[in-house]
Formats: sequence, C-alpha cells, structure tokens
Amino acid sequence: MSDSPLEELEAHEHAEHAEHAAHSGIKLVAWVSMTIAVLAVLSAVVGSLETVMSGQAFTEKNEAVLAQARASDNWAFYQAKSLKKHIYGIAADQGGPKADKYRKTSDDNAADETKIQDEAKALEKERDEHLKLADRDEGREHRLTVAATLLHMGIAISTIAIIASRKWPWMASLVLGVAGSVIALWAYLGS
Repeated sequence: MSDSPLEELEAHEHAEHAEHAAHSGIKLVAWVSMTIAVLAVLSAVVGSLETVMSGQAFTEKNEAVLAQARASDNWAFYQAKSLKKHIYGIAADQGGPKADKYRKTSDDNAADETKIQDEAKALEKERDEHLKLADRDEGREHRLTVAATLLHMGIAISTIAIIASRKWPWMASLVLGVAGSVIALWAYLGS
C-alpha cells in the first residue's frame, strides 16, 4: 500500500530536518573542536608564563636574601669599626707616647664607618627592590593561575557541548576562554 501524498511530504520534511540537524551537529563539533584547540594552546602559553613568573619571583626573593645577608655583614663590620673607633679614642684620651697614633686610627675607623654604613644602606635598598619585584611576580603568577584554570574549565566544558550536542556549553566555554585570556593579559601586561 502506498503512502498518501501528505505522509510522503511529512516524511520528506522529517528527512530534511534530520539531514539539517546532522549537518549542524557536524558544524558544532567542528567549531567546538577548534575552540578546544585554541583554548589548549592558550592554556599552554599561560601555563608557561605562570612557570616563568614563579621562577622570577623565586629568583628575586633569593636575590633579596643575598642582599640582606651582605647588608647584615656590612652592619656587623660597621659595628666592629665603631667599637674599634671608640677603643682607640679612649686609648688616645689616656695620653702617652702612642696617643697620636691611636687618635689617627680612631679617625680612620670613623671615616670607614660612613662608607660602610652607606654600603649597608645601599644593600638594604637593593633588597627592598628585589622584594618589590618578587611581590609583583607573585601577583602575576597568581593571576596567571586563575587564567589557566579558566582556560582548562573552558576546555572541559567544550567537551560537554560535543557529548550533549548542545551549543550552550560551547558558548560557556567561549566566555571562560575570553575571561581567562583577559586575566592572563592583565597579569602579564598590566603590572
């Protein structure tokens, strides 16, 4: 028995809808796949930048510790010179045949004190600069961590779009990708 013209028309219409749905599904998979690839590349770049910032922060903190150690050494040297200056000053005040020699040694130690003190202050300033750079790099690293996390979330949510054949997870992944990219740019270029 043959189908009625109306049934044939409905069958043809359903076939066209199915074919259209199949083609749109293929397009969705293609777009989502490209999105995943782009997000993966961005995630790799952001992850690398995060590692670089971590290393830079660590290096700056080490440099700060070294500058502080050198400054502490200079302050100890300053105290030793100051103590010697006072001891030789006391010896010179006692008089005697070596009083002039003691006074000169006391004056030499006083002159050295100023130079040593200036060097210690300069090293403390260097330490402070390294700590400032370390703080900046740590802040960048934390923002890059957030950016990488958002990009990874975008990748994961993109796969839901393929599995469920729905556009909204793909759109959500695009939003996460843009947010992660903006935060990464802010982290790296903004501070």
